[in-house]
Amino acid sequence: MLPITAAVSKHLIPIFDKPMIYYPLTTLILAGIREVRIVVNPEHLEAYMRLLGNGRDIGIEISYSVQSSPNGLVGGILAAKDHFSGESSAVVLGDNLFYGSRAGTSLSALAAGHSGALLFAKEVVNPTEFGVVELSEDRNSILSLEEKPSVPKSNLAATGLYFYDSSLIDRAHEVRPSARDELEITSLNLSYLADDLLKVELLPSSTVWLDTGTFDGLSEASEFVRVVQARQGRIIGSPIEAARVCGFL
Repeated sequence: MLPITAAVSKHLIPIFDKPMIYYPLTTLILAGIREVRIVVNPEHLEAYMRLLGNGRDIGIEISYSVQSSPNGLVGGILAAKDHFSGESSAVVLGDNLFYGSRAGTSLSALAAGHSGALLFAKEVVNPTEFGVVELSEDRNSILSLEEKPSVPKSNLAATGLYFYDSSLIDRAHEVRPSARDELEITSLNLSYLADDLLKVELLPSSTVWLDTGTFDGLSEASEFVRVVQARQGRIIGSPIEAARVCGFL
C-alpha cells in the first residue's frame, strides 16, 4: 500500500472511522481472548503503544513484540514465541475484518474444543490472491493447501484467522523459507496437515470476511462499515463495545 505505508503502518490506516487494527482485535475479544500480543516493526512500535496501551482500560492485556525484518507470518509468530507459553492460541492478521451475527460466540465455541490447527475458509472470486484450500467432495477432509497458486484447485480461500495447539512454536521453528524467502503460514499449516491435525471450518454465508490489505479492499471495507453502521445502528470493529458485550469491563 505504498506510498502510504512508507510513513504509516498499514494496520493503523483507518477503515471508515476506526484504525484497521481495531477490527481483528475486536474479533479476538469477541472470541473470549484476553491476552493479546501485537507484532510490529520497530519504527511503528511507539504509535501502537500510544493507540492501544496495555489494554487494561478495556479489561484485556496487550503486549508487544518487534519483528525486525518482514520475513513472513511465521517470522512474526516466532518473534512473539515467549507469549505462547505452550498453550493453545489464536493468530489473526491485522488487515482482516470479520463480521456476522454471533460470530464471536461461534469462534469461542470452536476454539474451546480444538486440537491441532483450525483455519477458516471462505469462497472467493479471486482465489489466486490467497492461500487456497482444496476439500474432498463431501468437504470432510483436506486434499491440498497452496499459497497463491496460479491455477487454484478450488475457490476456497484461507482467511487470516487461525487457532493452534501447544505445538505451534516447535512447528514454527521447523518452517523453512519459501521461494519468496518468507516463512509462510501455509508451510506451518501443511505441517499440521501432514500429521492429520489440520481442520477447516467454512465460514457461513452470513459471515462477512474482508481482506483490507489493498487499496480496493480498504475502500470496500470502509463503505461496508459506513453502510452497516448507518442503516443498522450497530458499531463494527469497536474493542470497547466488544469488551462490554463479553463482560470484560
